[in-house]
Amino acid sequence: MNAKGILDQLMKQAGGQSNASGGSGFDAQQLVKGLSSQFGGNSGKDGSSSGGFDVKSLLGGGAMGALIGSKRGRKMGGKALKYGAIAGVGVLAWKAWQNRQAGGDAAQEGAPIDDLDGRAQEQRSLEILQAMIMAARADGHIDEAERSQISEQIEALGADAELQAWVERQFQAPLDAEALAQQADSPQAAREIYLASVAIIDDQNPMERAWLDQLAAALELDAEMSAELERQALGATQG
Repeated sequence: MNAKGILDQLMKQAGGQSNASGGSGFDAQQLVKGLSSQFGGNSGKDGSSSGGFDVKSLLGGGAMGALIGSKRGRKMGGKALKYGAIAGVGVLAWKAWQNRQAGGDAAQEGAPIDDLDGRAQEQRSLEILQAMIMAARADGHIDEAERSQISEQIEALGADAELQAWVERQFQAPLDAEALAQQADSPQAAREIYLASVAIIDDQNPMERAWLDQLAAALELDAEMSAELERQALGATQG
């Protein structure tokens, strides 16, 4: 499978363009303008298209837009749309540990995804992709059309046949936090899985908030660490 290559492209979509100050923050307004032009509409003051198309629902474009677009009614701002965190999931998850640890041994934490290679990096990429897909399903409203759109967009990124079949299986599999957590081979992997989920989830939706809480428990993340990871996700979006 070519999971790492697909995840790299999703990270680029999630990161968007650098902001006007030259940083790596998520520039929502620039993406709104670009997508408005792409879909032939004019962006209004609230960011919506004059053609009745909600540009905000596809911020990030492509496969990231399809994943976010499946979260019905999602709006920009507040605690939603934290998916800029996907662009730096490994770094942010490690930073969360640094902020919360008290003299812990870094050697016991496992490596961030960007420091892995070969099979280990491919496996971690699959774990993060699985977390994102499960998060997109967490509100129970993803329909066949949205599922097909996500699959098609991932295929368009260059997913090979094996990865495409794997994606389809993720839509068929039970929404099981314990099964997802079992994929994590280290505390760092657990943090990256949770952070990727936070990036997709709208924590104002009770069903999605419940999924995050179940996942945190399954990953054995305490309340302080899960809160720190959520702060990292929000901070990445605000840039």
